[in-house]
Amino acid sequence: MEAWLLADRNTVAKYYGFGFRLKALRGDERNVEAILKDDLEPRLIGASKDTKTKGRYDKGGHAFDILAEISPAKVEAGSPHAALFNAFLRSL
Repeated sequence: MEAWLLADRNTVAKYYGFGFRLKALRGDERNVEAILKDDLEPRLIGASKDTKTKGRYDKGGHAFDILAEISPAKVEAGSPHAALFNAFLRSL
């Protein structure tokens, strides 16, 4: 799920607001599947650790709120597996 969040970094930055370090989210948002899984959550934590409103990234506390706001089109563009998954869901 964190890879999907990195596909729409501007929305993640908007969610956290002031103090969010967008440049800490290294990796190509057009190919989020290339980012190592073990790097995803630490990057979000590092990017958000200085935010005042939300505080540092917390999977249980923030992930689903952010997921509700990110662009499905950006996620599909950055993740071929997400695109296939969404296509399957639309076919049901």
